[in-house]
Amino acid sequence: MFIQINSLKSVAKPFMGIAVAMSLFACTDNANSSTSSKSDIAQVDVAPNSENNIAIWPVLDIEVKKDNKVETKVAKILATMTLEQKVAQMIQPEIRDITVEDMRKYGFGSYLNGGGAFPDNNKHATPADWIKLAEALYQASIDDSVDGINIPTMWGTDAVHGHNNVIGATLFPHNIGLGAANNAELMENIASITAKEVMVTGIDWVFAPTVAVVRDDRWGRTYEGYSEDPEIVGLYSAAIVKGLQGAVGDDFLGDTRVISTVKHFIGDGGTKGGDDQGDNLDSESDLFKHHAQGYVGGLTAGAQSVMASFNSWHGAKTHGNKYLMTDVLKDRMGFDGFVVGDWNGHGQVKGCTNESCPQAVNAGLDIYMVPTAAWKPLYENTIKQVNKGEISLSRIDDAVSRILRVKIRAGLFTKPSPKNRPLSGKTDLIGSAEHRLVSRQAVRESLVLLKNKANLLPLTPSANVLVAGDGADNIGKQSGGWSITWQGTGNTNADFPGGSSIYDGIEQVVNAAGGKVQLSPTGEFTEKPDVAIVVFGEEPYAEGNGDLDNLEYQRGNKTDLALLKRLKAQGIPVVSIFISGRPMWVNAELNASSAFVAAWLPGSEGNGVADVLFSKADSSLRYDFKGKLSYSWPASADQTSVNRFDENYQPLLPYGFGLTYQQQDNKKMTLLSDQLSEVSQISSDELGTFKIFELAIKQPWSVALQSGEQSSPVTSNTQSLGAITLRTMDKVVQEDARTITFDGSELASVNIFSNFPEDLRAYIEADSVLSFSVRLETTPVAPINLAMSCEGDCKGSLDITSLLINQSLNEWHKVTIDLACFKKAGTDFSKIMSPFNLSTNGKVSLSFADINLTPQGIDKATMSCD
Repeated sequence: MFIQINSLKSVAKPFMGIAVAMSLFACTDNANSSTSSKSDIAQVDVAPNSENNIAIWPVLDIEVKKDNKVETKVAKILATMTLEQKVAQMIQPEIRDITVEDMRKYGFGSYLNGGGAFPDNNKHATPADWIKLAEALYQASIDDSVDGINIPTMWGTDAVHGHNNVIGATLFPHNIGLGAANNAELMENIASITAKEVMVTGIDWVFAPTVAVVRDDRWGRTYEGYSEDPEIVGLYSAAIVKGLQGAVGDDFLGDTRVISTVKHFIGDGGTKGGDDQGDNLDSESDLFKHHAQGYVGGLTAGAQSVMASFNSWHGAKTHGNKYLMTDVLKDRMGFDGFVVGDWNGHGQVKGCTNESCPQAVNAGLDIYMVPTAAWKPLYENTIKQVNKGEISLSRIDDAVSRILRVKIRAGLFTKPSPKNRPLSGKTDLIGSAEHRLVSRQAVRESLVLLKNKANLLPLTPSANVLVAGDGADNIGKQSGGWSITWQGTGNTNADFPGGSSIYDGIEQVVNAAGGKVQLSPTGEFTEKPDVAIVVFGEEPYAEGNGDLDNLEYQRGNKTDLALLKRLKAQGIPVVSIFISGRPMWVNAELNASSAFVAAWLPGSEGNGVADVLFSKADSSLRYDFKGKLSYSWPASADQTSVNRFDENYQPLLPYGFGLTYQQQDNKKMTLLSDQLSEVSQISSDELGTFKIFELAIKQPWSVALQSGEQSSPVTSNTQSLGAITLRTMDKVVQEDARTITFDGSELASVNIFSNFPEDLRAYIEADSVLSFSVRLETTPVAPINLAMSCEGDCKGSLDITSLLINQSLNEWHKVTIDLACFKKAGTDFSKIMSPFNLSTNGKVSLSFADINLTPQGIDKATMSCD
């Protein structure tokens, strides 16, 4: 069964369905060049080889046409600008890192609030607080008393499932659920509502839609993609751009509209292993076929900005890839808006730092997104680089012209200031009843029924219903990441005023019909229920933190399965409501359930779930299930990349699957789910050695020194901090080891760490050891501890002094420690932040090299734990 979308083709005419045709695009000559050929210009990354085929990419018939009046105004403004003023237009700092006076002095072209950033750093900032900040920064930007120019700034925000940074806003289902709804008209309505709620707070620009086509569900941003298949993504992109910006010729960028951003260009959903910010190895034709269709749809509809992606394509970071950003996107496809970077993404380009990256501008980046204090040196360095000829002035002029063009099209030069705009301050629109009804509809249509044994559903509302599971009365959990806070953590139901949990909806329906409802997250009850609805699933996460190494749900800690089995053993029919940001291997949970619903991340209107689960009091249907899988459901935990049209396509449940109440005979599904096999463990051969330090530190790890309360990243081959000194040394080849000297004056450590947790459970399951080479230069006089730490306060620390003290000085020895020792000491291998932290408060000098996790090594481990 596949989703039928032929009837939706009118939403985005340029996208004709990738399975049917890829070449039916109107051809217009609206390319514009933006590069210089000067030999002294900083080098940029290019495509992976010399066989690029620009003809693969279409010349788009973009609905927003060049306007001579607009172009004349752009040229007139540009002619009055100094280099400093131009570069300021290209700098986008974050609200936590600038003041109103900074805006007055520099005149930044734009600014943003990142996830978890609020006016005055107040999570509970009111709409009035947001408007106050918007107005202050706007007025500073047009005050020419200091910087000599009055170009209005613009505020960009991640409103990715509603205005999700603002308390009380309507939160829609995340994109994975909206993909299952398969309703482009609904998407346009959702985008229009989002634009209105954003405009109430004085913000001009939204970083949406995300058009990632997710090919490996281990990726922690899977839920930000509508589908594994490009067809629906292309259709949705056009609909959402029109909802945010308005249709061309019909309220385009009017008073109720915002600037949209199609992101992340390009290939973010196709990285090897689903690694966030990783490397996409697709051929150019597959890059277009799988990952470009959202840009075809969104740009044709008139999207005014594109955000560059963190990922690489064949090793070249897209923030520095001229072929993709300039040759393809701008010159070939004809995009005449601006390209904005992602959160310091320019700093990942080869040869760049957050403070300096001419390569990105030369490659086609128009706006640096530069949070933290890095904005000032980046601004200053960019000016110097233009003056030295590393960046051509023509490239700067092209970037600024694009920014000005969008600002003029958006009416920023003529619209009132933020606090005086038509929707500003109309707080009744934020989370309004009308908006919430649309979100509730989206919840209903996103639900996918995977199992309904003996047609248990719909339930009779007059029944005695037990509602269990930690997700039942938890709006934060059901909303997922990018909900008030960046990772969606640290929230309570009180942070979602006006919203409803899944339990709230159930309680309302059952009480109205005279039934009984009991809420117990742990599944306890005083009166045996007729049925149990158990709501469980993934905890909230966002990019980085959400990456997994396989798709098994609650791997190694099956508490939810135990609850399902306990209820089933008591003869209680179980309806499972599974909250997740991706398809997961839940065979055992399916087996323990009479009915199973994939609810994805439904957002603030959890009452939409009960709308579908229950019949009316007279047993007639309230609403049927409409959702169909826009992601294939895995048949095993390691089937992480299974996608529609794969050559050997054998998922558990195919793309487009979804039961309805009209399907009375679903014995096949019942038998299938009752006979599911257990997960196949990944073998140690398949797992391989996990390299942490070999010749040099490996990605994604970094090294830092800590002494007392001081901490500093290691940035040179000799570095000191308080009681500790690190320097490179030669073990076998040049600088393949590190020497650490502790002077004993205070507790100090060397720490290998990542900014995001790594899921390393496969290594504890494969009887792995932490292996490293060590050489003592002096004898320890105090305990030496080796720790592996995890997200939060989680840590497992071992005293390894006895392993070292009997070694001969100045000779290399290999140490292998059973990972079970760290687990026993408290390490949670599902979220490792630091796999190697060596500390002491004594005086000692030692060297280390070759740090790895090695499977099947416990039999010969130098430290074991029973």
